[in-house]
Amino acid sequence: MWSYVLRRLLIAVLVIFAASFLVYVLAANSGDPLEDLRGSTAPNKEALIAAATARLNLDVPPPLRYFIWLGGVLKVFIGQIDLGQSIDGFPVTTLLANSMWSTFQLVTVATVLAIIVGVAIGMVSALRQYSGFDYGVTFIAFLFFALPTFWVGQFLKLNVAVAFNDFLQDPVITPLWMILISLVLAFIWASAMGGQLKRWAINFGAAFVVALGISLYVQFTDFFQQPYLGPVWIAIIGAAAAVVLTELTTGLSNRKAFYSALTAAALTLVAWWPVQYLFAYFAEWWAVGLVFVAVIALSGVAAWLWGGDDRAVSVRAAVLTGFIGALLLFVDYVLGSWPSYLSLTNDRPIATIGSQTADQEGWSIWLQSLDSFTHLLLPTLTIMLISLASYSRYSRASLLEVMQMDYVRTARAKGLNERTVVMRHAFRNALIPLATIVAFDLGGLIGGAVITETVFSWRGMGMLFVNALRHVDLNTIMGVFLVTSIFALIFNLLADITYSVLDPRIRLN
Repeated sequence: MWSYVLRRLLIAVLVIFAASFLVYVLAANSGDPLEDLRGSTAPNKEALIAAATARLNLDVPPPLRYFIWLGGVLKVFIGQIDLGQSIDGFPVTTLLANSMWSTFQLVTVATVLAIIVGVAIGMVSALRQYSGFDYGVTFIAFLFFALPTFWVGQFLKLNVAVAFNDFLQDPVITPLWMILISLVLAFIWASAMGGQLKRWAINFGAAFVVALGISLYVQFTDFFQQPYLGPVWIAIIGAAAAVVLTELTTGLSNRKAFYSALTAAALTLVAWWPVQYLFAYFAEWWAVGLVFVAVIALSGVAAWLWGGDDRAVSVRAAVLTGFIGALLLFVDYVLGSWPSYLSLTNDRPIATIGSQTADQEGWSIWLQSLDSFTHLLLPTLTIMLISLASYSRYSRASLLEVMQMDYVRTARAKGLNERTVVMRHAFRNALIPLATIVAFDLGGLIGGAVITETVFSWRGMGMLFVNALRHVDLNTIMGVFLVTSIFALIFNLLADITYSVLDPRIRLN
């Protein structure tokens, strides 16, 4: 495999070299970077033009100037990479560092959520082929796939941010809305679970009662003004996570794995009390990391002590449950800062522009986390809804194809239950085509979701690239190109390696 990776890297270097040369020459001849200065009425215009020409090497022909830029890039081997300066005189490396982190936050959260939710919906849709749930998901998927990104962004601004901020002025849910919301959620849940009429009705009734109960709890506890999980909800959600994750990974019939996951949920509950004191006295990110590591490690140890024929499966279920539990502990403490954040934002917390509040001096990490969430919410939803359509469709088609394979029919003929057939035999192979799509999406999106960043004034790679093109800022253009091409190379290489992990029959040679 290493020889394959080395060959791919060598070929990629040649491709990047040739592509970057063409992009550099074309961009250099696309306009005049000194056009604004030439039209200036400043008395020292000539001096400014001369200084910019010398700083940007504009007196050198573009084909030769490219090698000056390439020489700065190759300094990376001695730890002194130099991508030049922008037209405004700022180091391009600094501009890229700031923009990359902003785009990385946005793209990572949106893509991970789109993959998880999209694949889950697509798989359920495939298992419920030609059902009402399948038709409904298909319609919604194609609807969002057809809608332009800027329209979805503006729609979310009006119907999520503005509407929710207005709702917070008087957060009252009327009984009619409680019933309607509960009916819709119950219908979706029962349709996704499927089954005959009796089973469908039982699932519908149970989901309706749970949804209505949560609505009443939210209303009578003033949850929107003072949200709070506490040990009760952490215990309930942790136990639910243990059941779901055990069922998905190995099945509830594996009692050792189930008890391991429940133990991880119990450890999370016990950790709630010391975590309150730890976060109160040490409001630092290292404390958050310590909680995650401790809870996950203890969950793994507990699963190992439970033993069983297959300890690896028990450890996997417990570690996943422990991770969700640690996340709940963090979210619970962050929610405690919600009233303070409301006052800082004048009771309008959901942001519509920018990546953070301007003045955060003196803010705790809990307030900063809330601020990041409220600013990430709308652009993340925009990218996720657009991407979710393709992921759900691809995963549905892939699973339907795999379910017709001989080895799936053989697994059923051996008497294996449907969960084992789907999760252990079909699901893994259905992910192979998705690996390619995910790699291309991640490699492309790291260059910046240009339209989304423009709609939400998000200072990321996309906005940086558009502004550089507008002003013929060659060094910045090439900096964005270099970063994007490297990420595209890395993710495509990871996709090839993922093939061999998902299917051992695939060999890289």
